[in-house]
Amino acid sequence: MIKTAEDIILKPIITEASMAMGAQKKYVFRVMTKATKPEIAKAVEDLFKVDVKCVNTMKVHGKRKRVRYVYGYTSDWKKAIVTLKPESKTIEFFDGMI
Repeated sequence: MIKTAEDIILKPIITEASMAMGAQKKYVFRVMTKATKPEIAKAVEDLFKVDVKCVNTMKVHGKRKRVRYVYGYTSDWKKAIVTLKPESKTIEFFDGMI
């Protein structure tokens, strides 16, 4: 299966903490669970035309939920914090949020 940039980067994560990191040129995305750091970096460079310095990833475990009498878990997912090079331009999508 060929992974495209749109398959790897699922959606941006918009929170107060992630918006505060925008000043340091760090952006947070929800990514495909099987994606590697080089694949994530290439996908961000292709989608937003920026230069990526490094990528930090973390696995987020699903939360325990209850529906009536049955307990279950939400899906696990992967979060990526992408840091851009200092000379790189910012991502315009996040500039409109601030």
